[in-house]
Amino acid sequence: MADGIIFNLQRFSLHDGPGIRTTVFMKGCPLHCWWCHNPESIDPYPQLLFAPWKCIGCRSCLPGCPEGAISIPEDKPVIDPVRCRRCFSCAERCPTEALEKAGRQVTVDELFAELSRDRVFFEESGGGVTFSGGEPLLQVEFLARIMELLKGENIHTVIDTSGQAAWKSVEKVLPWTDLFLYDIKILDTEKSRKYTGVSGELIRNNLERLLAAGANLRVRIPVIPSINDTPENIAAIGRLLSFCGNPQVELLSYHSLGESKAERLGKEYRLPDLKAPSKDKMMEIAAGLKKYGLTVTCEVDQ
Repeated sequence: MADGIIFNLQRFSLHDGPGIRTTVFMKGCPLHCWWCHNPESIDPYPQLLFAPWKCIGCRSCLPGCPEGAISIPEDKPVIDPVRCRRCFSCAERCPTEALEKAGRQVTVDELFAELSRDRVFFEESGGGVTFSGGEPLLQVEFLARIMELLKGENIHTVIDTSGQAAWKSVEKVLPWTDLFLYDIKILDTEKSRKYTGVSGELIRNNLERLLAAGANLRVRIPVIPSINDTPENIAAIGRLLSFCGNPQVELLSYHSLGESKAERLGKEYRLPDLKAPSKDKMMEIAAGLKKYGLTVTCEVDQ
């Protein structure tokens, strides 16, 4: 059984399924969404993050790099990505966590033991464990095994997925999944390719197959102003979901939390000036979807 790679384990989650949950964020994602709020999830392997605002210029990281990949030309470290081999010894030496490792390898047994500690909260609240990311289905062998163990202990399981995965991977976890949180973003093929890196065809096909298989599924739509909040896209989503059997829909408001994370990865954030949609806009989108007979809940950030 292959080990898994996760980058966060978040306890007391209240928005990733019913009850109090522990959310496991897994590394690796086939999408490259411009608004991604977890850019550290895209690479399937552990990464080095650097927060310059935390750096005190102590130079503790310099002797910690066996490859000499770190230089400090102006009181802040600069890391050569070619020479760096991700040993993370610099992060281990950093006293302020300006340098930080994102991602760790875990075995099925190790993760199961960690998750089992929260059983009392699950039982009292009707909660459980949610697997998110990234795209958890990219680590499907590991995912299926840990979910099988959790279901063996009657722990509720949720998969938060983009749907961009082979159907055989989806099938592998079906017996152990109590609920799918399923992202739908953009239905126009060209716009989807531009803003997410994929056409969306596989996502739509898997949605239809999951609902046809009787899976318990809730659709999540992240509302990204000027990108997927157009009347045309909302109408297209409404038609698709009504055709698929009217699953529950949850609208999620855009937020810019991914911007600082992108900076820590040394990557460009493509939507630096974008603001969260207004309450009125969120309610307008919800009303548009309800015209197709959908049950819609709306998370509003102002």
